[in-house]
Amino acid sequence: MKRPTGTPTRTGKSPVADKRSQPAPAKAKPRRVTRHRKPRRGGILGWIAGFVTLIWRIIWGSVWRLAMTVALIIGAASAYFYVSLPEASELFDGRARGSVTMLDRDGRVFAWRGETFGAVASDQIAPILREAVLSTEDRRFYRHLGVSPRGIASAVRINMAEGRGPLEGHGGSTITQQVAKLLCLGETFDPTRFANEAEFEAECRSGGIWRKIKEIPYAFAMEAKYSKDEILSIYMNRSYLGGGARGFEAASQRYFNTPASQVNASQAAMLAGLLTAPSRYAPTADLQRSQERANVVLGLMNEEGYLDDQELAQARANPATLSQAATARAGGYFADWLMESGPGFLTSETTEDVTITTTFDQRIQRAAERALQQVFDEKVKDGSTAEAAVVVMSADGAVRAVIGGRDTRVNGVFNRATQAKRQTGSSFKPFVYAAGLEAGFSPADRIEDGPLTIRIPGGRNWQPQNYSRNYRGMVSLTTSLAQSLNTSTIRLQEAVGRDQVIRVARDFGIVSNLTTSPSLGLGASEATLLELTGAYAGIRNGGTSVAPYGLVELTVQGDDRPLMGQTGGFGERVISQRAAGQLIYMMQQVISSGTGTRAQLGDRPVAGKTGTTSSYRDAWFVGFTEQYVTGVWMGNDDNTPLTGVTGGGLPAEIWQAVMSEIHDGLPELALSTVSPDGSGIIMSSGGSTPQVVTSGSADDPLAAALAGVMNSVEQQNGGGGRVIGAPSTEVTGGAPATSGDSAGASSEDALSRALQGILGN
Repeated sequence: MKRPTGTPTRTGKSPVADKRSQPAPAKAKPRRVTRHRKPRRGGILGWIAGFVTLIWRIIWGSVWRLAMTVALIIGAASAYFYVSLPEASELFDGRARGSVTMLDRDGRVFAWRGETFGAVASDQIAPILREAVLSTEDRRFYRHLGVSPRGIASAVRINMAEGRGPLEGHGGSTITQQVAKLLCLGETFDPTRFANEAEFEAECRSGGIWRKIKEIPYAFAMEAKYSKDEILSIYMNRSYLGGGARGFEAASQRYFNTPASQVNASQAAMLAGLLTAPSRYAPTADLQRSQERANVVLGLMNEEGYLDDQELAQARANPATLSQAATARAGGYFADWLMESGPGFLTSETTEDVTITTTFDQRIQRAAERALQQVFDEKVKDGSTAEAAVVVMSADGAVRAVIGGRDTRVNGVFNRATQAKRQTGSSFKPFVYAAGLEAGFSPADRIEDGPLTIRIPGGRNWQPQNYSRNYRGMVSLTTSLAQSLNTSTIRLQEAVGRDQVIRVARDFGIVSNLTTSPSLGLGASEATLLELTGAYAGIRNGGTSVAPYGLVELTVQGDDRPLMGQTGGFGERVISQRAAGQLIYMMQQVISSGTGTRAQLGDRPVAGKTGTTSSYRDAWFVGFTEQYVTGVWMGNDDNTPLTGVTGGGLPAEIWQAVMSEIHDGLPELALSTVSPDGSGIIMSSGGSTPQVVTSGSADDPLAAALAGVMNSVEQQNGGGGRVIGAPSTEVTGGAPATSGDSAGASSEDALSRALQGILGN
């Protein structure tokens, strides 16, 4: 029987459980554990949090992208600059022009012009000097990569603490960044953008934001291209350190006359202190201020461990001082004149480093400066604006000293000795008498000093008057010059001819324009003190002109042979030796008994001439001894009259003081007119008129015979001389009048003139 399939249907309960048919008991479902979550923020706080998160993600994403972009730009710029950078040694010389070093007549340096220079590598500089520079400019130089964020942050903090803007004042620049600025970020001078190189350099050194930014990749490029020592070498050669010195070698030589390899701690500190403000801290401008700045640098060196306490104390107890040449600051006006008178391509505009040996004498310059200062201190009232100028030269035109104004410790200013053209007044008269003597007149010849009227173009009359307003009648030429008489001088001028006076003056070296009017002989024309002094030197040396000069030899650095030699000296003969000797005799009387008695030098033979212009605007005294020729001028720069000053007053006293100083210890030599051509003929100064003698040997009988004839002629005339007739009062244009008649002239006069011509030739 088959077992029934399916599930039987029960209609009731079974008293017996059928275990076989019971289903398996259901397993209990695992109990679900419910975790308690933090309640989600809702409302405005949730929105704010989400917004902040979004902004942060945007900023962070932008920052790193921007940083990467900036890094790429800086890297590209640095690579560009890296390629363009030359070898380090090519960057040592950063000057716009060359230097001029001037040596005095004894071979000592006394002045510099341009940018003095001496290129040296950093290992050729004293270690103490490198340490001084690092202490004051960049203590972490050897540890950074060209830019120091810490240094910039420190500079910003200091600037703001001192009340300035964050980028005003301290810049926090590293030495590498300063070199970038010195190199002008690789730019070169463009004349189409800048008026001159000074303007270009000022632009390069400006501290604008954009230029600061450009410095960063340039600094990185230099750090990659050069070693630290090479960067330091560029910096120490290109930095300007005041006084016309660029680079530490030049500055060390300029201020201490010592190479940069031999400076001591105090000198090194002074040089390093100049980097902050070269003009302000230059020791030639204010030594005390420079020493105070050096003390600060010494303290920084001590903090960095470069100096111990004992070395610091020793350095501060022995501050750096200037060399003798730097202290004297001698020859400023002389150096300026040399720069303006020499060839520009070798002086003021030179691109080479040149050395000039000059005629300058520091002893004479200092003596002249002392004498001038003494006279002004003792004789000129306080507050006076009167100026003075002095020129001292040898008879051959070699200029020994120049004072271009009362302030003698300057350079690059107006030089009244060489640049000021002023009316010469009576100091021009010797050229009138030189022309007269050359024409055959003698010092004993007589001429009238009295009222004179000369008609000039336009129908006007010109009537010269004497300073005293008095007239002396008939006077000798010697008296006329000694007393500086005007009417007699004009009569002589018109007798000789103005054209001859102009010729003599020009040939002696008066290169300024000379008037052709009758007032020529009274100094109505203008000239510089240097011109006039040089012209008197021609008289002193016996009638041969000279060209004033200061340059003896010019050498380009590195060359064995001089590039050029002496630029002046003796020129052509202007008047005969006899005429020159007579004129010297007459000019001696100016000082012994005439208008220039205040210029006397005791028993020392001297000759000269005073000069005062109308309205007392200019006062002159120019004269000479056997050793030196000196000219003095006084006046006001605005051409206003001087108060009570004439050429025979303060100018003569200044001349006397200067000549006394510079002749101290020199022998008292008689004046002579020995010619540079070696003829040996001189003029003695004894008696009422000079006598022609000869210092030649017995082998020169012609000179002796001629001298005897000339002396006999003078004796026959009794020493009284001839009378020079008055010129006609009818004068037209600038033409010279005809020579006046000589009353009582004898046959000997013609012989005298002929012999003068022979001797002169």
